Amino acid sequence: MDLHALAGNGPLKRQLDLQTARRGLSHAYILSGPAGSGKRTLAALLSAALVCSGPAEQAPCLHCSGCRKAMGGIHPDIVRAGAEGDINVAQIRALRADAYIRPNEAARKVYLLERAHTMNPSAQNAMLKLLEEGPPYAAFLLLTENAAALLPTVRSRCETLTLSPVSLPEAEAFLYARYPQRSREELSAAARRCEGLLGRAVAELEGTAAVDSRLRDTALLLAQRLSAEDELALAELCISLEKWERDDLAALMGETVLLLRDALVQRAGAGQEEDPQRRAAAASLASALSPRAMLEAIRVLEELRTACGFYVGAGHLAGWLCARLASIQTAQITR
Repeated sequence: MDLHALAGNGPLKRQLDLQTARRGLSHAYILSGPAGSGKRTLAALLSAALVCSGPAEQAPCLHCSGCRKAMGGIHPDIVRAGAEGDINVAQIRALRADAYIRPNEAARKVYLLERAHTMNPSAQNAMLKLLEEGPPYAAFLLLTENAAALLPTVRSRCETLTLSPVSLPEAEAFLYARYPQRSREELSAAARRCEGLLGRAVAELEGTAAVDSRLRDTALLLAQRLSAEDELALAELCISLEKWERDDLAALMGETVLLLRDALVQRAGAGQEEDPQRRAAAASLASALSPRAMLEAIRVLEELRTACGFYVGAGHLAGWLCARLASIQTAQITR
């Protein structure tokens, strides 16, 4: 199977090669990995392979009409859902009705569900019925940052493909090839900052970075409040997060984790952050918190980011954040 467009992820590629050589592509996959890890790239390649009209052993050939339309996002037999907002049961029922309409051109009909973790239990149960009873030509690709947010019964009907961050050399090689006109220094800096998630580097280099000003400013403020050893100020900030969407909260946690990692690097005397505000925030964290406290804060934020993929209210998430970070502050003050 030709997956050269997907950077890194050698074990996943070998898994797919072995599976397709033995029995072809499955009718349902869960594509799991953090934002920027290549889920959409892999989904595009699998979609193309499922509608490819070339030799089966070469799918996706990327040359036939089906592959070209799939990669261009205009194939009539590839249906997308969930790009905006949570996926509800009505959408799944509509998708199920559509699934029984035979394909227009290809032998398969592909349903690509972005943000599949936003399905509530009712929507997932409707999806389960479709996975179990859908027509043989229908195939399903469920994209999620957290496969554990899907019901065990749904996961058991799909094969899970877990994407991993790429190594620094792999990230640099990918960016050098994609942006030959950019300087090596600029590309190497982007490769370091993206932490193996190439989507982040691409967004940064193309000026479409997902970190908006509100998210960035809030992450900087959260780092400041954590450094200041002021529980009241930290609590006030956390309370203001109660009305945020879960996806925005998850992105905030990820951005704050990056600041804490920058702080650990600075504390080790190897800081490379170019943004003066991020560098100052990292320096403040490095001077106020011990490495152990920073590692604990990273662990808490990663737990919270995972929890954002479940149906947990933003108020509960904000309260958890406040309590856990305040305990780190208290432990640091009493050292």
